[in-house]
Amino acid sequence: MSFSRPGALDLSGLAGSPDAGPTTSGEVAGAWAIDVTEQNFQTVLQASMHHIVVLSLWSPRSAQSETFNAVLARAVDSYEGRLQLARVDVDANPSIAQALQAQAVPLVVAVLSGQPVPLFQGTLEEAEIKQYFDQLVTAAVQSGVTGRAERTGSAPSDDEAADADAPDPRFAVADEALGAGDIDAAIAEYERLRAQSPADAEIAERLAGVQLIARTRDADLASARAAAAEHPDDIEAQLLVADLDVSGGHVDDAFGRLIELIKRLSGDDRETVRVRLVELFTVVGASDPRVAQARRALASALF
Repeated sequence: MSFSRPGALDLSGLAGSPDAGPTTSGEVAGAWAIDVTEQNFQTVLQASMHHIVVLSLWSPRSAQSETFNAVLARAVDSYEGRLQLARVDVDANPSIAQALQAQAVPLVVAVLSGQPVPLFQGTLEEAEIKQYFDQLVTAAVQSGVTGRAERTGSAPSDDEAADADAPDPRFAVADEALGAGDIDAAIAEYERLRAQSPADAEIAERLAGVQLIARTRDADLASARAAAAEHPDDIEAQLLVADLDVSGGHVDDAFGRLIELIKRLSGDDRETVRVRLVELFTVVGASDPRVAQARRALASALF
């Protein structure tokens, strides 16, 4: 299996109009599927900062590629929003096909944090497709991209909307522990839930938030800043200040501190800082523009 790293293709010329949104189509089923054109391609780049976008290049002149869209849609739907299928008619949008170096259709390319990730050309069985998608999800988590796309299928029923507003019973034990001030118990419960559902973004967000509270609850900001300034190569000292900065709303300072540290490090130390930075991305929120900017800076620092 070939899984190319991002950056092999240049999508910068496909900015299009940021105000033009994607459309949905009833021609091909897909609860998380949209149709994208040259005019609204910017929405793909923006969305890929929050969740994975899978581009399907197809042509109405190719019955094979049109049928394959349905297979892709089923595979994408099984990830319940972690991925979004973006269909591109290459006949109507030749600039996209040219930018992605499409020689034939079907062609499948992912977009992650604004960067293209070439996947495969031709058709595959659904099980094979999911192997590629599983790798994508892993890469996304490592980059801090843990959001979910909005469902583009039918609107939820009144009962479903009411259920969405109700407290999630999964978090009852953790919420009770937090209410009692037992942060360690809350962390343990969220870790248990994460082990059961490792791809659940909400569990990851809650766990990251409580872990941040635990790391900073006994820290003194002035002392932490003094220690970090005196020992610029002390990883733990730098991590603590970054944690405190996020807690205090100084998000850009925290991200900048850790990205600069990553540039100076290698090996296990570098990975330790990268993991913490991704955790802070989760705390701040995948849709925050500061996170999107920091993800790009992180990618540059790593590659």
